[in-house]
Amino acid sequence: MFNFLITSRLGAWDRGFYEYDRSRFLEYTNDEIADALRDLTVDQKNVIMDWPCLFAYEGNEGVARIGRITRIKESKNTVLLEFEFDENYDPLEFEKIVEIAPLLDIREWELSRTHWAIKDEDLITRLSKAKIIREPVIPRTPNAGGIPRSVKSDRKATSSVTSVNGFIGKIMELRGTGKETFFRGHSNRKKYKLEPSLLRKDAKGNYLYLQHEHLMYRELIISDSAEFSVDTCTLDRLVRMQHFSLPTRLLDITSNPLIALYFACKSNLGKLENGKYVGEDEGEVITFEIEPKQIKYYDSDTISSLANLARLTKAEKDEIDLQLQTIEEFNAQPALKRLLHFIREEKAFFEPRILVEHIGGITCVKGKRSNNRISSQSGAFLVFGLNAILDETGSSDFGVRRIAVKNKAEILKQLDLLNINERTVFPYIENSARYVAQKYAFQEDEK
Repeated sequence: MFNFLITSRLGAWDRGFYEYDRSRFLEYTNDEIADALRDLTVDQKNVIMDWPCLFAYEGNEGVARIGRITRIKESKNTVLLEFEFDENYDPLEFEKIVEIAPLLDIREWELSRTHWAIKDEDLITRLSKAKIIREPVIPRTPNAGGIPRSVKSDRKATSSVTSVNGFIGKIMELRGTGKETFFRGHSNRKKYKLEPSLLRKDAKGNYLYLQHEHLMYRELIISDSAEFSVDTCTLDRLVRMQHFSLPTRLLDITSNPLIALYFACKSNLGKLENGKYVGEDEGEVITFEIEPKQIKYYDSDTISSLANLARLTKAEKDEIDLQLQTIEEFNAQPALKRLLHFIREEKAFFEPRILVEHIGGITCVKGKRSNNRISSQSGAFLVFGLNAILDETGSSDFGVRRIAVKNKAEILKQLDLLNINERTVFPYIENSARYVAQKYAFQEDEK
């Protein structure tokens, strides 16, 4: 295992410390490793600091160095690391490392992307065998060969339910907090994460869609212009695109807990044997407790800023520096000027005073209920800004609780008695037809 740290800022590795946007941490890292280390607990930090580091610059500029991290300090949106070089190794010609990049699990496109990845390869042995370094006779670190069980990530549920009645009892416990509560259902609580579809990655940690967000946005409008003819702003279009299953930076949530419970139960039921489902994947309902003042509406300036990020190219979004000190410096960036141009298409008098928190965080929004599905599901959204990540355990802005859901097939029957089913959650004639057919299908116990 080793840390691969790369930046576009020449000379950055000469300072002994570096700050990454939180979203750049664990990019191009396989899912198992990322899940085990994402929370940055004390144990996880200690393990990471035991592994060697390869420090490099984008575009093969400068020289690469081998070293170790000495301190990790995280905040809501950033991870600050302090480090030192290992004097046993001279500066390296990075071009030689590029020649064996596949052996280090470093892909070509990573070399032009500022990020911090953790690779499941033995850095020192690989470089030594390639005669890029001469391996010194020094003790190997105790955790060089894998991730200890003690640091494995576990998104624990606070409680579990096996019936609608039990679930409602848990929800009633949330009353009286003074916060507004939203819900989301996952049919497999060990698999699904609190991230929008745009930010999903493959097994090796590569983003599947993020680099082409601006193209997907435009291509769908070109293909089905009539569908978007009534939409007046970018958020409206993103909501409609989400409805049609295009990956976006929106994460669906609902104000109706029973809708979330339905989604937690509707799939991954297991196999049907002798009239019963066996081997189901445990589901979960996640609750989000949010201060009312933090909830935005569809016409919010913050939401206009966040939504229009979808229209910037990947290169433009990567160029935005969220750490500039003054609002004037921040808004003077070319990518911010282009973002302002898009915002003014829907708000002509929008002033050039976009704030870092407007585009760098996560915001809850109540959108227009512009189609039957959003209305039936009591839908709202979390809009993910630039480099934004929602901690699976919650944050100061989003109080998160998890309720494990078991006995899913029986819960679906109970929800049906409350008129929560495929016909009402997805109110389209093909779904109604499917629901009716299933309801009246021949059952073995009817003979």
